[in-house]
Amino acid sequence: MQAEIITIGDEILIGQIVDSNSVFIATELNKIGVSVYQITSVQDTREHILEAMTAAGSRSSIVIITGGLGPTKDDVTKYTLCEFFEDKLVMDKNVLAHVESLFEKYISTPISDLNRKQALVPSKATVLHNAHGTAPGIWMKIEDTVFISLPGVPLEMKHLVRDYVVPKIIEEYERPHILHKTILTYGLGESALAEKIETWEDNLPDFIKLAYLPNLGRVRLRLTAKGSDKNVLVNAVDVEVKKLYSLIGDIIYGEDETDAIENQVATSLTKNQLTLSTAESFTGGKIAERITAIPGASTYFKGSIVSYSTETKIKLLCVPKELVEKHSVVSKEVAMAMAKNARKILNTDFSIATTGNAGPTKGDSDEEVGAVFIAISTPKFTFAQQFTMGNQRERIVQKSVNKAFELLLKEILNF
Repeated sequence: MQAEIITIGDEILIGQIVDSNSVFIATELNKIGVSVYQITSVQDTREHILEAMTAAGSRSSIVIITGGLGPTKDDVTKYTLCEFFEDKLVMDKNVLAHVESLFEKYISTPISDLNRKQALVPSKATVLHNAHGTAPGIWMKIEDTVFISLPGVPLEMKHLVRDYVVPKIIEEYERPHILHKTILTYGLGESALAEKIETWEDNLPDFIKLAYLPNLGRVRLRLTAKGSDKNVLVNAVDVEVKKLYSLIGDIIYGEDETDAIENQVATSLTKNQLTLSTAESFTGGKIAERITAIPGASTYFKGSIVSYSTETKIKLLCVPKELVEKHSVVSKEVAMAMAKNARKILNTDFSIATTGNAGPTKGDSDEEVGAVFIAISTPKFTFAQQFTMGNQRERIVQKSVNKAFELLLKEILNF
């Protein structure tokens, strides 16, 4: 079964907001065996909406539209739906009562006729109750295609998708099973990885597809299986994953997004009652940011010293000035001193330190742009490794953050 998503609004097209609605809708549809064929963003104009609806309806069984359901003149979706379905707007008494109730309970300004117009819906529509806002969802069908119009406000849209749209699709349509399995790898580029697993990939069953999702020092391998029997899909994917482990098990660090490497670090530290600190220079606290994004991080993460300048490294991290003068601020020796001293200052079992040249200029360093040093300090020893991460600032930083987690996890698992 195939679906399309149409998002309406100039704010998306001019880059004022990110289209997070489509991500959510596609994810929810995929969970119930509905594949999203295309996502289209259009202006809030009658011509563009009609054109997008006509094209989507010719290809897909389900078309979900978000946006353009507000009360103002620039919101034309309901009127365009009426034109597309040769219908007219009528006042829905239940929606009107809901809108009036919302104003009475939560809004200090008096309700206006413009607000009451939110209760106008196409006469042929099935109305989906929006408990969190004034614009209802609209479900309309023409021949074999259903058009579902939802408000663009994310909270309202998500409520309608979960409580009405998904259950109604499940009730009315027979759908295949879609199974995804994501393998997380670190330390090998996409091309090199593809070479190692080429034979395995060529021999995958026809109903299993492989996608490479590279992201600065790590590659996600996503297996997607589609078919009518869920058990067959699960067993087949499990067999292929086992084969994959035999080929590249040394660089696999988890499965699916909940197994992201920082989550594994968190789990290992918590399980073994170990603690962590960071001393970051060019990464600017991004390692700490990834750590603290995980709920419960305070049980194992004690803090970070973002020592961006040379002076801060010397004063706060107690890196000897003569060490900096002898080896340069971007060096193996300074990285090790940063990690070791952060572990002592913050009283932790492990510490990560980063120093490097992310560019665009060399700054206080003797190293070229892209040269970075990552150090790990443990209760037993401290070490640092040098890496060359390219010449683009953001890429250098993100690759280094990923590499730092990779090095740290190895040491925790071996502790």
